[in-house]
Amino acid sequence: MKRVTLHIESLALRGFRHEDRHDIAAGLEAELGRLFADPAALGRLTGAGNIDRVALGRLALAPGSKPRQIGGVLAQAIGAQGSGRRGKP
Repeated sequence: MKRVTLHIESLALRGFRHEDRHDIAAGLEAELGRLFADPAALGRLTGAGNIDRVALGRLALAPGSKPRQIGGVLAQAIGAQGSGRRGKP
């Protein structure tokens, strides 16, 4: 079993309410944990080696998305980085 250490030094959330930052981060953490519990997803991410920075670009969010849902969308986009798919620049 591979061990992955993920350290997020900063998370730039432009256009979101300051009050929502903790819920967005909680949604991100929960979804990343779920995604990387899957060995295939984990393998795609670890195959990329060390990643210093992930720039996701613009992401499509459903109108009225709750902060934790937004965090989940961010996590899905990060997971897609390991499989070669990218967000819109």
